[in-house]
This record gives sequence, structure tokens and C-alpha cells, in this order.
Amino acid sequence: MTYTENRPLKIAILDLYEGQANQGMRCIREIINQWGETCSLDVQFEEFEVRIKQQIPSLDFDIYISSGGPGSPLESEGSEWEEKYFQWISAVSSWNNKDHHYPKKHIFFICHSFQLASRYFNIGKVCKRVSTAFGVFPVHMLEEGKNESVFDGLKDPFYAVDSRDFQVIEPNMDQLSSIGGTILAIEKERPHVPYERAIMSIRFTAYFIGTQFHPEADAIGMGMYLQREDKKRTVIENHGAEKWASMVEHLQDPDKIMWTYNHILPNFLNQAIGELISA
Repeated sequence: MTYTENRPLKIAILDLYEGQANQGMRCIREIINQWGETCSLDVQFEEFEVRIKQQIPSLDFDIYISSGGPGSPLESEGSEWEEKYFQWISAVSSWNNKDHHYPKKHIFFICHSFQLASRYFNIGKVCKRVSTAFGVFPVHMLEEGKNESVFDGLKDPFYAVDSRDFQVIEPNMDQLSSIGGTILAIEKERPHVPYERAIMSIRFTAYFIGTQFHPEADAIGMGMYLQREDKKRTVIENHGAEKWASMVEHLQDPDKIMWTYNHILPNFLNQAIGELISA
């Protein structure tokens, strides 16, 4: 694949980690760099600190990736930074909705960003989980997910890193249909608990997609997290010591989270650059 424009490909990374230490931003940078090298592209990316510095990218970028982050996706309602974030989603949507604006601009929403986007588009109930989800878990595709190019190469189920205290459930199918959206994947079935399965991935529009899980997570970063005493305790308290041990074992399996790491965001970037080239 060769990018035919006589300029660099510009990618904006929206950082929602609020200054907290994380592996997510490192992983996103590495995926972009690895993908750019593999595709022989001149890629430039710029980072925007959304929650503290209230930085929002302009429409001058080709592709956007919005990160996960700590805290509640509900308590930020009405805050200045969230208003600016929603204005950015609205601006990109408006660009894409105008026929004479081409190529269109693609956004990938990760975890916290996914929850915010779900609120913005009003496509489901965003609420606190009964217990924290943290670890490596199977994700189950729906029929739409099996036909989603961003999921090309994945098995059903595939494995992903989950790290959240909140969830999106009870989809508003009429609203989702009205914006051209589809649910792509849901969390594993838990017949022993009386809770609805959370939505794990949505294609919001033809150009916006997101995941509740962390497709950028790699074995190195997840291994460091699982060895942290607080994270280890969380997993053992919620799922047992055997589950924690199996998660550590999953990290050594190339068909688990590294398979997801090597497919989802690179597929998304391939999809976006494909449209830029055709334009």
C-alpha cells in the first residue's frame, strides 16, 4: 500500500487519561508507528490532552483515535471539557454528512471514549457495573461484527483486554438505526448472574466505530498491570486466583490479545487510508 498524497498522513490521538499513568497511549503510538512502517507511509500524529488542558483537534486531521481513561463517563456531564469533546464529535459528523466533503474522516473510540460516544449518540444506557471488569476476556461477535472489515481476521470469540467500572447496556435500536449504526460485539454470556450482557463494540456510523474493550493493549503492558498488587487483588476478589493465573497465561498465547492488537486498530487504519487513497 502506498499513500499517493504529497503530504504526510495526519492522525490525531485524543488523550482522555487525565494525566494518570497508563499503557494505552504508549500502545496507540506503537501501533501507529508499526502500521506506518509496514505500509511505507509518512505518518505524523499529534496528541491532545482532552480533560485537563481541554485540547481538541481541528478538522485538519485525516484520522482520529480517542483513548480510554479513568473515572466515570457520567459525572463529566455538563463539564467544560466534555462539552468541547462533544462539539468535536459534532464537527466531524457535520463534515462527514456534507456530500462535497471528501474524503470522510474516521474516528475510533476506545473504552471511556466509547462510553461518552454512546451517551452523545444516545444509543444505550451507560451505567456503573456491579463489579469491576479487569483482565483478558472473550468477546463475542454478532452477525454484523462478522461482516465488519475492522474485525477482519478475528475469530469468534476473540480475546481482548477489559478494564472498566462502567458499561453500555439496553441499546436503543431505533436510535442506532436512525444514525446508521450497528452493534458488532457483546461480552461473554454469564448464565450464573442475572445481568444483561454489555455491548462491547458499535459501529456508530459509516465512519465512526468504537470498542468497550482495549484493542490497543499489548502483552507487555497487560502483564505489568496484572502483576500490580491492586489489579491482582481485584481480579482474584472478583474471579478467583485460578482466573488470574489463566489471564497471565493468555498473555503468552499469540492467538489471544496480541492477535487482537495486531488486527483491530491496524484494520481501522487500513480502512481509513483506503478511502484517502481512493479520493
